[in-house]
Amino acid sequence: MNKPWLRHYDSGVPQTLAPYPDVPLYHFLEESARKYPDKPCTIFKGATITFKQMNDLTDQIAAGLASLGVKKGDRVGIFMPNIPQFVMCYYGILKAGAIVVAVNPTYPAGELIKPLKDAEIEVLFAMSKFYGTVNEARTMPGSKIKTVVVANVKEALPPILGFLFGLSKEKKEGHHVEVRPGDVRLPELIAKFSPSDRPQVGVTGADRALFQYSGGTTGEPKAAVALHRNIVANTLQIKRWNGAYQEGGEVLLMAIPLFHVYGMVAGMSMSIAGASPLVMIPDARNLPDIFENVNKYKPTQFPGVPRLYSAINNHPDVKAGKVDLRSIKVCISGSAALLLDIKQKFEALSGAKVFEGYGLSECPTASHCNPVNGLNKEGSIGMPLPDVEVRLIDLDDGVTEVPQGGIGEIVIRGPQVMWGYHNMPTETANTLRDMGDGGGPWLFTGDIARMDEDGYFYIVDRKKELIKIGGFQVWPRDIEEALQAHPKVLEAAAAGVPHPEFGETAKAWVVLKPGETATAAELKKWCEEKLANYKVPREIEFRSELPKTAVFKVLRRELVRQHKEAMATK
Repeated sequence: MNKPWLRHYDSGVPQTLAPYPDVPLYHFLEESARKYPDKPCTIFKGATITFKQMNDLTDQIAAGLASLGVKKGDRVGIFMPNIPQFVMCYYGILKAGAIVVAVNPTYPAGELIKPLKDAEIEVLFAMSKFYGTVNEARTMPGSKIKTVVVANVKEALPPILGFLFGLSKEKKEGHHVEVRPGDVRLPELIAKFSPSDRPQVGVTGADRALFQYSGGTTGEPKAAVALHRNIVANTLQIKRWNGAYQEGGEVLLMAIPLFHVYGMVAGMSMSIAGASPLVMIPDARNLPDIFENVNKYKPTQFPGVPRLYSAINNHPDVKAGKVDLRSIKVCISGSAALLLDIKQKFEALSGAKVFEGYGLSECPTASHCNPVNGLNKEGSIGMPLPDVEVRLIDLDDGVTEVPQGGIGEIVIRGPQVMWGYHNMPTETANTLRDMGDGGGPWLFTGDIARMDEDGYFYIVDRKKELIKIGGFQVWPRDIEEALQAHPKVLEAAAAGVPHPEFGETAKAWVVLKPGETATAAELKKWCEEKLANYKVPREIEFRSELPKTAVFKVLRRELVRQHKEAMATK
């Protein structure tokens, strides 16, 4: 297979990392605790937990889970934001031989019940603020919850802050709860056991480590099942790709959510493997909290998303010079296209290198990335990581590889590709396909892209979100990029919606910049100057905001659902 990207790897990045170690994912924590026992593992509001302390705590949690009846292969949930307890519960679950199911803590009960039911979760770790949501969900049909282990954010705070929090905020902000009979508070569970009580469960790289649910509000969720070896491999791939990374010498700003594979692998797992402190940010939208932590702890690594970098660029405190971003060396950007203007502004403010990557829940998390020191091409997701094979497959026949420069579906084969979907054999067979080349199945991503002569890839759009108008194929990204180039437009989304005459037509949803006004006719005229006639959206709806996932991806299908709902009432 021709791999032109190998010629453009940064110096020091190998073409292969094979053979990968056959170790469980928690091996990284154990090794960092052995090498750097007194180095901070997590930093939260001034409180630190060292690597040795974290390793001991996870052993105690594993013992606690065994006492609750958790066995190898059981699924255990985590319903928390970015707080130190997430890290300790995550690795405690793995050490017990169980499988992590991390769920978006902003989910209402109606969304939470879906993964709870599908994964048959009997034990769930939850932050006290969300205990009411959990109790509502556990009464719904299909819930098998037996025990909720409740963690309070004040337990992770320094003593004085914890005391003040208890006085002023605990009840007011919904953190104070009465624990139901049969449930237990996390500190009480930990206190019952010593690290030596950890159950001796044989876990290898071939065992299941993670159920990562995708879909949620955009469709029925499905659990991508990752083995320990999948996440171990991707952790090592990302760590080696990041050529500036110095083991034991970095500090990572953990603002992107840990329940998402991007934060879980490119943030937490990489930092645990590299013995780097995780500066915990529970809410990435809380920019003052981010700024306070940047000024105090001087992070060197900052994985994020374009919207977050843009918000920082435009914040008055940053413009006034009140935030010192100069400690940051490297920023991996994911989840959405990184516009050149955002990249250049953040790099100018920080001196950091911001480079775009690509990944998905089915290969947790990264398969492509722009080089740290080499050429970053605008609009490109970069090149495949070491040991990742990539083809672009014809959209019509699903078999033929398109020539260089052609547009096709990205298919991937590599050590980080998932085992399959939980209890969904048909979906697994459609997504993981053997193409008869003797090398094993390929992951069909559903993303459409092209590759240039240097092996850099460019996402065109999602296969399922392709708009078909009068026989023409229209990519929503073409419309979105045209609209976002308008000086009055802050954000834009486009999708296909039903049309009585044409079957389907393009609609756009637009958020204007603060203080700006515009008309649909004005924006349509703008599009006519930049797009083929059939691509110009027939309808433009103005919004104050667009629905997004926790990592700021616009939910196009949610916009379409809202459109159909509105049409049904007319």
